[in-house]
Amino acid sequence: MSLLSRRPRKKPEDRTVTLIGRSGCHLCDEARTVVGQVCGELGASWEEKDIDHDAELHRQYWEQIPVVLVDGAQHTFWRVDPERLRRALSA
Repeated sequence: MSLLSRRPRKKPEDRTVTLIGRSGCHLCDEARTVVGQVCGELGASWEEKDIDHDAELHRQYWEQIPVVLVDGAQHTFWRVDPERLRRALSA
């Protein structure tokens, strides 16, 4: 692949962050706060999915919650670093 044919960078407002967690999880509460703040600052959309309402998500992520996906790809789990998330959304 040529360096000149790189894909254009997405703008933060064109990205989607997904927080996968569950109710009653203190790490999920902390992650929700960070994701909400960072996405609010940058204009990125975000959604939340509960592993207790989705058997496949539960099977896939129950040992890692909270899990954060950026555009469907796993970004992090357990603790969300706001600066790292900002960089990922701006890349």
